Order: sequence, then C-alpha cells, then structure tokens
Amino acid sequence: MDFEPTPRVKDLQVRLSAFMDAHIHPNERNFKAQVHAHRWTTPPLMEELKAKAREQGLWNLFMPGHGHGGAGLSNLEYAPLAETMGRVFWAAEVFNCSAPDTGNMEVFARYATPEQQARWLTPLLAGEIRSAYLMTEPEVGS
Repeated sequence: MDFEPTPRVKDLQVRLSAFMDAHIHPNERNFKAQVHAHRWTTPPLMEELKAKAREQGLWNLFMPGHGHGGAGLSNLEYAPLAETMGRVFWAAEVFNCSAPDTGNMEVFARYATPEQQARWLTPLLAGEIRSAYLMTEPEVGS
C-alpha cells in the first residue's frame, strides 16, 4: 500500500504542524492552568485557539466527503494529521476533531434526518456544542 501523502495532505501537515508549534506547544502550561482555574467550564484559551484554527482552514479535518464542510479526506489521508494532533492530549479539540464528537458527527451525517442534522450536526460541526457517548447494559449501572 502506498502511504505517501498526497500534495494536499502534505500541505495540511505543514500547516497543522506550524499551528501546533505556534499555538499549542507554547500554551501547554497555560492550558493546564486554565483547566484548573476554570473548573467545569471550557478554558478561554480553547475557544481562542478554535477560532484561529477555523480561520486557518484547519477545522473538521476528520470529516470525510459527506457534503457537510469537512476536509473530505480518507482515513489514510487523515491518519498523519491525527497523529500530529495526538501529540498533545487536548489539541484535537482545537481543530474540532476530538472524540466522541467526530464519531457522532459522522453518524449524524450519514444516518440522521434533516431535522436531526439541523438540531445536532450543524452545531457540532460549528463547534458550538459538544457531544457524548453513553452506554448501558440490562440490569447493570455502567
């Protein structure tokens, strides 16, 4: 299998790495301090960085070509970008590429009704809300 990134992915890798070097790595301590200071709320730094990522076209990179504004990359193309984001545990959220939002957005894009997409997918793609994954089993609190 050919794992050589396409020119488009190489460009995204360069831009993503530059963003990580300019905005994520220098703010690791600041982010930790804000998480501690802003318990139960989103640290202000997260929202600042999300706006910058969106402005730079580094938003919803995970989203395959479902016509919902994603990057339209295959899993193979997205993998090196996910690897780069994964070097800092909170970085994927900056690019609106963190679980469980990514999986839930893909499910909504493929299987939801237009009404469900308007209510849940559109604000998830915009980064206005976050989602969750919950599971239970019969007669077991899990």
